[in-house]
Amino acid sequence: MTFAEQVGAAPNYIFPFTASQYFTVDNTSQFQFLMYRPLYFFGVAGRPVINAELSLAALPVYSNNDTTVTITLKHYMWSDGEPVTSRDVIFWMNLLKANKANWAAYVPGAFPDNVASYSAPNASTVVFHLTGKVNPTWFTYNELSQITPLPIAWDRTSLSQPAPSPSAANLPDTTTSGAKAVYTFLNSQATNANAWASSPIWSVVDGPWKLKSSSTTGRMVFVPNPSYTGPVKPSLSEFVELPFTSDTAEFNTLRAGNGAITYGYVPSTALSQLGVVRSIGYRIEPWVEFGFNYFVENFNNPTYGPLFKQTYFRQAFQHLVDQPQWISTFLKGYGVPSYSPVPLAPANPYADAASRHNLYPYSISAAKSLLTSHGWTMVNGVMTCERPGTAATDCGAGIAKGFTLTLSLQYASGTTSITQEMDALQSAAASAGIKINLSQAPFNTVFANAAPCSGSSCTWQIENWGAGWEYSPDDYPTGGELYTTGAGSNVEGWNDPTTNRLIAATHTSSNPQAALDAYQNYMARVLPVVYQPLADYQVSAIANDLHGVSQNAFLNLTPEAWRLG
Repeated sequence: MTFAEQVGAAPNYIFPFTASQYFTVDNTSQFQFLMYRPLYFFGVAGRPVINAELSLAALPVYSNNDTTVTITLKHYMWSDGEPVTSRDVIFWMNLLKANKANWAAYVPGAFPDNVASYSAPNASTVVFHLTGKVNPTWFTYNELSQITPLPIAWDRTSLSQPAPSPSAANLPDTTTSGAKAVYTFLNSQATNANAWASSPIWSVVDGPWKLKSSSTTGRMVFVPNPSYTGPVKPSLSEFVELPFTSDTAEFNTLRAGNGAITYGYVPSTALSQLGVVRSIGYRIEPWVEFGFNYFVENFNNPTYGPLFKQTYFRQAFQHLVDQPQWISTFLKGYGVPSYSPVPLAPANPYADAASRHNLYPYSISAAKSLLTSHGWTMVNGVMTCERPGTAATDCGAGIAKGFTLTLSLQYASGTTSITQEMDALQSAAASAGIKINLSQAPFNTVFANAAPCSGSSCTWQIENWGAGWEYSPDDYPTGGELYTTGAGSNVEGWNDPTTNRLIAATHTSSNPQAALDAYQNYMARVLPVVYQPLADYQVSAIANDLHGVSQNAFLNLTPEAWRLG
């Protein structure tokens, strides 16, 4: 069967220890997880909860006032004949400790900094001793969720070295320098998609699938892993992920009705043709993800960073995003607003009133008023700083007299609704005196361009990859990896002590929901990013003869549960 990849978002990184520029759903949830199972799997029948059945380990046991965590592994096998053991978890931990700055989910002070020690008392048990008491839900959903056991066959620093035995002593990962060298080697092998299927590294898997062929074009062909010992084994002979450069190209292939796509999607511009799609043998199922949508401003840009750091400017900019209208007109109703980092859908116990209320509704007049009340004057149609300084009614620190609100925004190409939204934003901004120069690039390019940076080379201004954030592998929406100072996915460089304090409270509080409420209320108000509507991940078109599909809230694919006929 064939599955349509999202536009311009083909897998481009295979190593399940992923840096921020590759930290996408297309690389993790819909590619790596098929071959390399995370320690804990998430998502049950569209609900954002842990999936005990598909996890490699039994649910963790917390003791000693929630400072000790004990994990018991189930019976899984690697495709090279070795069992998945506690040593494979230790291998991951050793790499993480030595290379945490390269891990997109790293949050300073959190995992692995909050682990005082870890050990493997036997082949099926791992014990973590923590530096302090934790909220068990947070630690399971956002810390243990990050672990992917790695085969000891990967514990080497070159292809010329033979795969080591799991029982070998003094392997490279057991020292900091060795773990760094192993990471450097594996990272160097991780981007050459043409070589993945034949690689002696990446062909060692513990998931239900292995690669038959792979390509830099994005076409990935999987076949069942005969060594898979998990609870659900594949019945499909092949599972193929297909790349597309535009939503029009994908829909044209789907609508041709020749079976070229078994599981695809209907773009927003073609939703009037749902009847046609049904008539050629598809059922329609909206796929709702547990996430929120936004675009990022670069707070570290030497020229524009001082502007983006002004709360009043972020408020003015947010007033130009007409979320209800965008959902109605461009997404045809298949989406939800984003007012904070805590998702509104699917149904969950986390979002409070602040996350359901728009503090900055669409208003060009409100945007203009915020700017003019802070020292800006319209000159030839563009707001210009006429009152520099740091007083309450001045433009703000680092903004010189004569500075104009002329901005560059790059967004993901190929998806019509994103183009429509950015055109609407550009028009509204122009009416408020903000000139936005738009440009497009493929999803993977935009995502990679929005990278943490500093100094004179930190030139990007605003990046919109169009898909925001899906909560995985941090599945509990406390935002640590997004907004803590120095976090791996804090690409915009948000640096705020209050944010750090509120996030830290969600990690340890004896009243987790109160701590989460305080965090989301603050983030809804201060706008670390520009919130925009979250489209349904896709309006899926699933062939009527494909059965067993459950659309995961964390966007994980489980084709091993699907069957044709």
